[in-house]
Amino acid sequence: MGLSLSNPLVFFSLILALSAISSLAFQSDELLVDDDEFGLEGGLEHAFGDSDFSTAGTFTARLKTWNHGGQTLTKLRFSRNAFSAEEKEKFSRLLQGDDFYRIRLPSNVLSPPGRDFVVSSVKARCLPRDALDEHIVINTDGVNILGVNYGAPGACPYPRQLKLPSKWSFNSHTILKNTEQAPRAPIFTEDILGGEGGEGEIVPPPERSFWAKYWMYLIPLGLIVMNAITQAMNLPEEQAAGQAQQPTAVQRGAPPSAVRRR
Repeated sequence: MGLSLSNPLVFFSLILALSAISSLAFQSDELLVDDDEFGLEGGLEHAFGDSDFSTAGTFTARLKTWNHGGQTLTKLRFSRNAFSAEEKEKFSRLLQGDDFYRIRLPSNVLSPPGRDFVVSSVKARCLPRDALDEHIVINTDGVNILGVNYGAPGACPYPRQLKLPSKWSFNSHTILKNTEQAPRAPIFTEDILGGEGGEGEIVPPPERSFWAKYWMYLIPLGLIVMNAITQAMNLPEEQAAGQAQQPTAVQRGAPPSAVRRR
């Protein structure tokens, strides 16, 4: 009786021990807010068009150290500052002028701020939806940030109605990639589509002149017309020259007259 009761207890104890070991061996690397390894912090800056850079928020990341001594960044997250009234006005001017909104990050997260930076930009009209939606792909090599692809989660069609966001807050979608080669600068295609509807104040797009819209068609057409006019002006001269040459050819080809005998 005692042996039959001890076997289930031993079996249950073994299950608990194996569960504890497996949980330690396969512990998830998902981070808690108060995780000590999540203490690495850096600054995010932005600029409106050609203006100077200013503080836009912070980023936090986990610095993972490998057995061979190398370090990599993981779990990078952004915390955005709310736009001030002045920044809202600057962003509105970017929309009206179809200008770029820029961000920059330090190229090395462990070095003191103010050294080298990695800069990326996107047309301001690509960001507003209900809020300001941004998509950030960060390419790293160890603790170095090699490149940043900055844009919007969806397509950025052109021309379109330019609208102010209903909420002046950022929805940041971040992807962290560890690579040994910095990527090319991002190319955000501008599909020729109609404007998107939605909530928010509508800002009319900048009006372009007739020449700005159709210059690529007008220049070849002008060359064709000039060529046709030149050929038409040269045609009468060629005809007159041909008619003048015909009598001369007849005189030269006529047989010599017979010598009159006395």
